[in-house]
Amino acid sequence: MRTETPIIAARLNGRFSLHMQADGSVAAVSADLSVGLGQFSAAATARAAHLAIGLPLAALAGKSALAKQLHALVRRLAQHGLLDYHLGPPGGAQDLVVIEPQVADYWPQAAKLSSSDTIVLSRFAYLHRRGNEMVLQSPRAGALFRICDPAIAAALALLSRPHSIGKLRKQVGSLNFDLLGLLLDSAMLLKLGAKDGDGLRASEGDPNLVLWDFHDLLFHTRSTEGRHTDPVGGTYAYAGVMPPLPAVRPPWPGKTIALGKLAAPEPASPFARLLRERHSTREFDDRNPVTLAELAQFLGTTARVLSEWKGGRDVDGVPEVTYSSRPYPAAGSAYELELYLAVSNCEGLARGLYHYDAGGHALTAIDVPPQQLHAMFTSAAYAMGASGPPQVLITIAARFGRISWKYASIAYSLILKDAGVLLQTFYLAATDMGLGGCAIGTGNIERFAKMTGLDFHVEGPVGQFALGRGRKDA
Repeated sequence: MRTETPIIAARLNGRFSLHMQADGSVAAVSADLSVGLGQFSAAATARAAHLAIGLPLAALAGKSALAKQLHALVRRLAQHGLLDYHLGPPGGAQDLVVIEPQVADYWPQAAKLSSSDTIVLSRFAYLHRRGNEMVLQSPRAGALFRICDPAIAAALALLSRPHSIGKLRKQVGSLNFDLLGLLLDSAMLLKLGAKDGDGLRASEGDPNLVLWDFHDLLFHTRSTEGRHTDPVGGTYAYAGVMPPLPAVRPPWPGKTIALGKLAAPEPASPFARLLRERHSTREFDDRNPVTLAELAQFLGTTARVLSEWKGGRDVDGVPEVTYSSRPYPAAGSAYELELYLAVSNCEGLARGLYHYDAGGHALTAIDVPPQQLHAMFTSAAYAMGASGPPQVLITIAARFGRISWKYASIAYSLILKDAGVLLQTFYLAATDMGLGGCAIGTGNIERFAKMTGLDFHVEGPVGQFALGRGRKDA
């Protein structure tokens, strides 16, 4: 019996269905959302109905009017994150692999391979159980691959060591060539050249990745927005599983030493009062915005470079390293954090995105599309539960290599500690100046990468802080 060659097909994900109107209008509809997709011909809408079971991507590749309309419709669905892609026999009766996009612009493309090519799994790729399925993921990839055929999972395990395509085919004759190309395009697999040897750490194709340990890059992408589709924030995922812990830990049993009688009941110093007065402000007075002079004072107080020096030659094998001092503490005096200011309403400063040059105590404008700036403000307001955007949104980004060059496996945890210290410094300075501020627990690393042109693993967000003049009635 002849085995049918697997194909790649687009399929509407299970939460949505397509609704077609008599005038050719098409919308993707779920229980609580409707996404308009435009108007199409009767032939295109009839063919689009196949998206419920799987529409082969080959049907979109022609030059006919029908193929072009189908391509436009499927691309719009993809941009809204409404599609999965399936590798399996024609007709969609049995899936071998299901590809679930994790970034908005993902589109499956199979990189070219020949029998003489040597491939190996990326050190960032990992295969794990999700429910009753096996999933192949990587923080570098724009999609995850749900493995439906156990034989494929077993074959992928062979690629922990480099294999030539020809040798792999002899060992696993059923392994699909298109799947290998898709995994290569997604950076799950690496193609090794003659100089790449056994495909270890330095062979990932980007020298900046050498500085990342697996767990750090995974944590960075999974604890932020932009490179996965899981819910982020206060989802109360375990509310039905276990009760919440109490706000104050129950006392340990044993003898206690009361401290209240040893200290004054009220703060005895301005700093102690400042700590007590610190709070989050989520609503801002846009009729009386923060001024450029106040912003300059705030940045100078919290983040300006105070001094620079060189050191490091006293350690064997370590070259001379430059260091700086700033108003907040940082691990190893690395000071890897950079500030990017999205300005919505600041007297004396135009709306836009700026980088704060801590050494020169200056702002440099960065040209970004208005819609991306708007999306940034909208996300911040939603995260705070505010009615409008902050007057200034400060994104704390890390130059990851600055600290991982020295600290390796604990680098990302140190970066988060440094970001926490800086956020408290922001709070105290804002309170001292009579301004309002609010730390924001998440940020979109993919949007930031597009706005700045910086690769997400080179320099990216690790925290945000909303700043402005608080509304007195809030």
